[in-house]
This record gives sequence, structure tokens and C-alpha cells, in this order.
Amino acid sequence: MQFQKFPTPEVQIGNVSIGSNFPIALQSMTNTDTNDIDASVEQCIRIFDAGADYVRLTAQGIKEAENLRIIKEQLRARGYNQPLVADIHFNPQAAIVAARYVEKVRINPGNYCTIASMAKIEYTDEEYAQELQKIKENILPLLEVCKAHNTAIRIGVNHGSLSQRIVGKYGDTPLGMAMSMMEFLHICKEANFSNVVCSIKASNTRIMVYATRLLAYLMREQDCVFPIHLGVTEAGAGEAGRIKSAVGIGALLLDGIGDTIRVSLTEAPEREIPVCKAIVAHTNAVTKALVEKAMDYVDDYQQLFSYEKYISKPVAGIGGDALPVVVARYDGCGADWVLTEKSLYNKKTKLPCISVGRYARFDKEKPCVLRLNAYFIDMLDEIELHPNTIILFEYSGLLACNGVRKFYARMIELDLYNPVILLLNCQQRDFEELQIRAAIDCGTLFLDGLCDGLMLSAPAGTSKLVELSFAILQASRSRFSKTEYISCPSCGRTLFDIEKALADVKAKTAHFQGLKIAVMGCVVNGPGEMADADFGYVGAGRGRVNLYRKQTLVHKNVDEREAVRVLLGMIGENMTKSIF
Repeated sequence: MQFQKFPTPEVQIGNVSIGSNFPIALQSMTNTDTNDIDASVEQCIRIFDAGADYVRLTAQGIKEAENLRIIKEQLRARGYNQPLVADIHFNPQAAIVAARYVEKVRINPGNYCTIASMAKIEYTDEEYAQELQKIKENILPLLEVCKAHNTAIRIGVNHGSLSQRIVGKYGDTPLGMAMSMMEFLHICKEANFSNVVCSIKASNTRIMVYATRLLAYLMREQDCVFPIHLGVTEAGAGEAGRIKSAVGIGALLLDGIGDTIRVSLTEAPEREIPVCKAIVAHTNAVTKALVEKAMDYVDDYQQLFSYEKYISKPVAGIGGDALPVVVARYDGCGADWVLTEKSLYNKKTKLPCISVGRYARFDKEKPCVLRLNAYFIDMLDEIELHPNTIILFEYSGLLACNGVRKFYARMIELDLYNPVILLLNCQQRDFEELQIRAAIDCGTLFLDGLCDGLMLSAPAGTSKLVELSFAILQASRSRFSKTEYISCPSCGRTLFDIEKALADVKAKTAHFQGLKIAVMGCVVNGPGEMADADFGYVGAGRGRVNLYRKQTLVHKNVDEREAVRVLLGMIGENMTKSIF
């Protein structure tokens, strides 16, 4: 079949239209206190000047919601007519106030559940229906205000804040996230409210991608389709945050899913927009090429709703259940293996690397590496692969993801299980551009459960390419080679310097390979979104921090000046007990 974007209807957000017939809209969120009108206005301007289509601000209470009117007036007076979005948590009344002033309101479904349902897990069918009816009654007043003021709503389901009702029925799973969203979408549809955008987010890219794929499928199956907002929550900062965002968002955009995006970095919010632009630029180029060349598009992976690794038969420690390897052209750069024109080797093993022309004469009992590229996809049945062969699949050009998927589809058709190392040739000389392109193309494939190794080739330096390869594997949840940081971008609810806190935590913990540490601005998503972390550093108040071991609160209201030291003590204690 040919590539086709997932069809979604138009939703109007002020003077911006989103949906499958419109360009992908870019957004960010302020991290100022919404009570500080001047600071909020100035930060909105910086974000708009960077190229955002609209900006979100937190409104944690009625006062902050009222302040949005003043912020909007001041922006209009300075010539900025772009839409504003209110971010609401815990206070449905604030949403009703904000909806009168801004163009869109973001709500969390959990805030419309009854208090009694927070702890209740087991429901009869009748009790479940009654709870849904109560939720509908709770949200209808907001829908009526939004109808009256032509205000859009984004329903945001976060992995860390699913209701116990949903978890009890579907589990803490992508299915639970998608079903939570569908409940609210059906309520909106029944109320004849169509100005809706939906998002399913997680800091775990694998969960975020599979849950969103499942959501798109369910929306189409149940004839309840709305535009989709994409984002990886708490992606972090620097290279890691950019790569993680590119992997999660890019994988879905390559499948034609997504109408608006936000990259969540623990940095100044205006720095998110160039990353958004780079992700959209590459995925647009790929999908445009697919359409213009009328190429066969492998769409099977749009139907993957849970992770499933393609299990190859191991050769020389590559493939099978082994972690994916990283390959480079030179020794001493930290890669697992080194590739030359004639061999693939490490400290223990040296394998001959041969072409198709020599392969027919090669001893079939000996392990080797066979070089292939897209030209040979339709000739695999003629090559007569033997089980001791590792395939080095080389790809150049825009359509790497589709090319590798086609190669694996052919492998599956022929019942072949050889390990595959992807060699991606990139032409970008700008390393930041290369980061985004490689993260999208390669990260998508590893999220799909494909490939047993990765090698990047580009004009940029070899050591950087090796570091990038390891970072892509980590962002796609395929192999953890360094400390994983889950950190939010912060907002007006954050009462401490989260960028400094993250830098301090990194400086003291970067040597803990594979350890997951969450640095979160507040309790809104903190305890929930750090469900995947071993330790959590969560804002509790002005200059105060709560410290968690997994989901257990260990130290409460720690002075932020002492928090990193106490956190290190917790890590040291648990490392001694060999918990990890």
C-alpha cells in the first residue's frame, strides 16, 4: 500500500487549525509563575519568536486562571495574536474560568473522577457504568463553557496518573491508557462537542508509542476520531532529551500519526521549538518522499500495540537474546565491535566480512558477515543464507525505516532468522541535525523490535557517532549503557531551580550505569511519571524536596541544599544491598 497520514478532523485553536489536512503545529509551555504577569508575557514572546504556533501556561487555581486574561491582553497589545492554552491539574473550576479567556484548555481525566474512586479498584459492570456517568456529569459544565466561547480542549492521559478504576480493569498498560482516553472521547462525542485534541504521554518511549498506535486504531474502529498531540514526558535535557523526544515523536510521525507536538526539555522552553522543527522537517521529508515515489509502504508496524522483539538466531554473541551491539570503524572509541573492509572484530572474535559475489563460494559452516543493501531485498531467496551468517544491512537515503521494515518483511516471508546489524549512512555534517535524523530512523526500528546492532556512518567524528548510537539504543529502551534521567521541563508549579537540581544530580550520579533517576518539579505528575525510576527527586514546596525509592516516599520536605547528598546516601545504601 501507499503511505497515508492517519486522517483526523479539523480542530480550531484560535487562529491555528490542526488535523491531518494541516501542517503539524508546534508548541511549548512556560515555566514562569503565572502570577508573575510580566515574566510570563516575556517568556511567551520568546517562545513565539522561536516559532511556536501556541503556548501553554499553568493555571493551578482560580487566581492563575484569571491572570491568563491579563497575560493575553498584554500579548495582544504587543502584536502577538497566537493562541494560549491553560494547563489544569486538580482544579476543574480553574478550567471553567480559563476556558473563558484562552483558546484551549488542557485537562487530566483523573481530575474528573470521584474521590471515592481514587482508592477503589474492583468494580462490577454496574458500578463501572455509574462511575462513568458521574465523570460525565462532572465534565459537562466545562464542555458547555467551551462551546459558548469556542474553546478547544486537550484531554491528556499520562502514564503516571491513570485512575485506579482503569488500572484495576486494564492494568497499568498502553491498553489502559488508550481505554481511559476513549472513555472521555465518547463523552465529548455524546455531548456533541468536537473541538477536542487528545494525547497519551509517558517518559518511556516504548509505552508512549505503542499506546498512541493503539489509540489511533481504537478511534478509527469506534468511529470516534480526533487530532492527536504527541510528546515524550520528562524527556530530560541536552542530547539525551533531544534524542528521546525524536525517537518517540518521530516514530509516530513516520507512521502518519500526530497533528501537533511538544518536546519537553528541562531547559528554557524556547529551546524546545528548534528541536520540534528538526523532528518535523525530517519526518515531513520522509513521508513526502514515500508519497512522491509511490513506494510500497510497510504499514504492519502501525498495528503493533505491544513490544515484540524479532528473535534472531545468535552468531558470535550477536543476536538472539543478547543486547544490541554498537559497531564503529576504529578501535578505542568505545564500540563493541569494529568493522573494516574485510572483517568485523572485537577482542575475542574476528569474522570475515564478505560480499554477495564471494558468499556462494564461502564455507557455509563458518560464521561470517554478509554485506547487503536494499538492492538485495527481492533477491534474498536466491542468496541461500545459512544460519552462521550475520547480515550487515547498509542503507543510505531518506527511507531507511521503510527499507529496513521491507527487508524484515522479506526475512519473515522466507523464514530467515539471521542477526542483522543496521549500517545507516548519513550525509548530514551538522551534528545536531544528524542526531535527530538518526534518532528517528534508527530509534523507530529498535522500538519495533528490529535489528541486533547499530552502526552510524557520517562526516561527523567517530567517537560522537558511537555515543549517539548508544544514546539511541537507550532512548528506544533497547540497551541501557548509562544513567537514565527522567526530568520534567518544569512549569509555574515548580518552586525550585530544576535545571540546577538536574545538573547537580547528574554531576554526582552519572557513573551509575543503568540506574534510572527522576527529577520532577512538583507532585502533579512526579510520583506517577517516575514509576519507571529507581529513585525520585520531587519538588514538595518552595526550596523543599521529597525523595523516593521507586514509589515509596523515604524522605519528606528535605531542604534542596541537602537533597542531593541525601539522595546519594539512599543510592549508596541500596547499591550495597545489591537491589539493582
